[in-house]
Amino acid sequence: MQQQLKRGKIIRIISNLYTVLLEDKTLNCHARGKFRKEKITPLVGDFCYIDEENHYILEIEPRKNVLERPNIANMDVALIVTSVKLPDLSLKLLDKTLSLMLSNKIEPIICFTKLDLLNEEEKQIEKIINYYKECEYKVVKNTELDKIKCLLSGQQIVVTGQTGAGKSTLLNQLCPNLKLKTDEISLALGRGKHTTRHVELFKIEDFFIADTPGFSALEIKDIEKEAIKESFKEFRRYTCPFKNCLHDKEKDCRIKEAVEKEEILLSRYQNYLDFINRERSE
Repeated sequence: MQQQLKRGKIIRIISNLYTVLLEDKTLNCHARGKFRKEKITPLVGDFCYIDEENHYILEIEPRKNVLERPNIANMDVALIVTSVKLPDLSLKLLDKTLSLMLSNKIEPIICFTKLDLLNEEEKQIEKIINYYKECEYKVVKNTELDKIKCLLSGQQIVVTGQTGAGKSTLLNQLCPNLKLKTDEISLALGRGKHTTRHVELFKIEDFFIADTPGFSALEIKDIEKEAIKESFKEFRRYTCPFKNCLHDKEKDCRIKEAVEKEEILLSRYQNYLDFINRERSE
């Protein structure tokens, strides 16, 4: 008699133990040895089939996308938590994350945090925030909880951003029952301490959201230059006089003209050039 397998989703991985969410319960499982032979590593977000009786993951469904850092699969949305102060705003990290997510067909939502810490001189950052909105990225502030929940409804979301940017704090605000650990910012280093030690999916209302260990560096070396160019949405407003312009060394480039006219944010263009030339320093 053929065994009836149950379909579930991996929501947590600690060491070699995989927590799988079924329709009405969770089950801690191990992965079959064949995955190692086939060089398949089960990830949080994977849809899988399990032997419920023996607590084994037997099959992994094909993935629509995979992120390496953090290791997670099948994400619909990336909530990019971006601090404007403590830690300071990093536009290069933000732009790199946008390129990475869009190239993986994950819709980015930028969530700016700690705006209340800005002094009068620093409030010019609001102009930068408005620029990203005008570029047709979805942009929210961490105080807009109802708006955030509306944008996340029905989705599977990865939360990402700098260490100390306020990812776990935001999740606690969205769902106080989570009670995720948060920590103080180091004034000496200007950044936070890692409080999330593993990747885990949490169900909040009608969406699943993953808190991940914070990080401050991303690799985009495997993304094609054309895909990086496409991820800079404001470039699409301009038509260069010849096809396949990379907006780098070409003459009569409309993007370079737009930068000179301050229609395109200079930091965005500089970051774009760094990315296509594979310069990844933060």
